[in-house]
Amino acid sequence: MDEMEFWELVDAAREAAEGDAEDQADLLVERLAQLDPESVLDFARHFESRYNRAYRWDLWGAAWVLLDGASDDAFDFFRCWLIGQGRDVFEGALHDPDSLADLLGDFDEEIDGDGEELGYAADEAYEQLTGTVAPDLGIAPAPAEPEGTSLDFESERVLAERYPKLWDRFRE
Repeated sequence: MDEMEFWELVDAAREAAEGDAEDQADLLVERLAQLDPESVLDFARHFESRYNRAYRWDLWGAAWVLLDGASDDAFDFFRCWLIGQGRDVFEGALHDPDSLADLLGDFDEEIDGDGEELGYAADEAYEQLTGTVAPDLGIAPAPAEPEGTSLDFESERVLAERYPKLWDRFRE
């Protein structure tokens, strides 16, 4: 599975689920379970590598603004959700996290921003196909600490200055 096929699966499931991350995860499991096990592992590698790329302080700050706070787990689930939003949103957010203010349509912090189940879709599909747990993917693990320079998430001034568009749209 190449990168284009990965994003096509993500996009098709998101569109069919009408943006609901849990439904999107269920649809991804169904669609992945129709593939061969190696393709499912390829999907998992694509997902995991993007999940690891998004482990950045600047993106965590954007999640903090969007979600009105983001614990370690909440940021993990946010990164899964961000991948689920598709290539344009994902890459745009990595390029400039504040651009999420322009890239996202409606956003409800109560239901959006949490894609925990998306992170398990490939594992579930692989287990359905093979009856076994997915093997190690053979990719580098995430860094121990997020990339970049940490931010004071508790400072509204810091967040408003660093993410002016997100702050204006989602906090004021």
